[in-house]
Amino acid sequence: MRVHRSARTRAFTVLPNGLLQDRRLSYTARGLLADLLSRPDGWREDGRQMADSSPQGRGAVRRALKELTSAGYYRVDTVRMADGTIRSEAHVFDTPQPSPAVPRPASGGGSSGGAVTPPVKDPEKETTLPDDRTRAAVATLFRVIRPEPRLRLGEAEARALAPLVVQWLERGCDEAELAHALLPGLPQPMHSPVAILRDRLQRKLPPERPETPPASYAECGRCHDPVPRPGICRACAGLGTRTVAVGTGAGATPGGVARARAALRGWSGHPAAANS
Repeated sequence: MRVHRSARTRAFTVLPNGLLQDRRLSYTARGLLADLLSRPDGWREDGRQMADSSPQGRGAVRRALKELTSAGYYRVDTVRMADGTIRSEAHVFDTPQPSPAVPRPASGGGSSGGAVTPPVKDPEKETTLPDDRTRAAVATLFRVIRPEPRLRLGEAEARALAPLVVQWLERGCDEAELAHALLPGLPQPMHSPVAILRDRLQRKLPPERPETPPASYAECGRCHDPVPRPGICRACAGLGTRTVAVGTGAGATPGGVARARAALRGWSGHPAAANS
């Protein structure tokens, strides 16, 4: 077999070979997936409209969508909008994505010509709410990608990326660093914004920053002498007498110790230094 390809400079779609050669899918499912991936982001058309515009018919399109859903190329999420309304969002991927299992309908409930899109989650059964860190990460991600209109995400997609954003924030990164990692050099055309963001968040994740070492000493709350831990020294607590260690070498005299204490306090003439 010889393959002849024409050179294209516009109006073309790049697809991975793994998608086109995925033997789990029928040729109808692979053709439908290629058609969906050639559409611009935000394009809306339900299964019935797709079936009515193709020679396969509704049954074939319904089975193809079911194949794509099972293989992880197609997913429909239920999204609650800011005004409280509920809408369904379809997501198409050029690589298989893991998805939560959707309960199969009971036997005997076959379709009778209704909508051919796969079943979606019941919003009344969604009881788990994101925690504060997830909500903060989602809000941060939306602020970062707002200047780039091609990076449109749904609420569910942003929550899926939130754990990666949390890692960036925990490592001391701010929104400017996230924007510098996510926004420059975006590909043209862009088929899956969520896949691009996930790849960049994982690949460019900065290393953990070393913690600042704790201070090697603390000061007595009364006389400001060095103590091993915050609080007051034994002398100020009435548990012993003040002692000064005298050794050999420069500055190891009582006067030198007093000057060193005054230097630690950042000023001279303190009563404790004067009385030493």
